[in-house]
Amino acid sequence: MRIGDLAHRTGVSRRLLRYYEEQGLLRPVRMPNGYREYGEPDVAAVRHIRTMLAAGLPTAVIARLLDCVHDDGDRMVPTACPGMVSNLRRERERISATIEQLQTSQRALDTMLASVRPDP
Repeated sequence: MRIGDLAHRTGVSRRLLRYYEEQGLLRPVRMPNGYREYGEPDVAAVRHIRTMLAAGLPTAVIARLLDCVHDDGDRMVPTACPGMVSNLRRERERISATIEQLQTSQRALDTMLASVRPDP
């Protein structure tokens, strides 16, 4: 299938699919005419990429983990590849630290808002 077909099947724009390719997340076959040719495994790969992006993983981490996941019916299931658990734990810690920073910022804004007099 061509990139437009993959975009239609996955709901992901062509531009984003090209970005995934640039990041090494997708590896379509290049035809002699230069067109990209995708297969069913690419449809699953895009679903996996979207799931991992939604979990907050950066594309560099996804590139390391993408081969460590598979479909179990309608859901993505990770397997215990080397580095899988350590990568996920590291990303979870990074996200937790970001949440803490955002909560600190939110508390500071709440304090400022509480002390501001309303406009007359």
